[in-house]
Amino acid sequence: MRQEFFNFELKTNGQKLYEFTNQTIDWINKNNFNNGILNLSIQHTSASLIVQENADPDVQSDLINYFDKIAPMDNKLYIHTIEGKDDMPAHIKSALTNNQISLSIKNKQLLLGTWQGIYLFEHRLASTKRLIIHHFIGD
Repeated sequence: MRQEFFNFELKTNGQKLYEFTNQTIDWINKNNFNNGILNLSIQHTSASLIVQENADPDVQSDLINYFDKIAPMDNKLYIHTIEGKDDMPAHIKSALTNNQISLSIKNKQLLLGTWQGIYLFEHRLASTKRLIIHHFIGD
């Protein structure tokens, strides 16, 4: 049994989905992980992690549009507006999605479906640096 950590920094450039599946798989391969659990956690409250389809970019556009309808960028709707019109909507979107994802690794393979990818879902409009902690437990 072993544990490994990896701090992955991702620079975002506005509200959208940023796939980091390949970087995660590269880290798995580099460390020769065989079987175990990989926990991913984001160190922020205005962005989130999701597993989502990576074949059709229309899925990403539809997700952004849907979440913008749930939490519109209108400061008249919120008390917490100190960082701008995307402040409270970003926190709401983050609360409705995930700040952690656990994935299985079996026989050196990350168990994702054919059309699945791992994404950072950025809810802010401005460029931001995000930190995603990778924590592996297994052999």
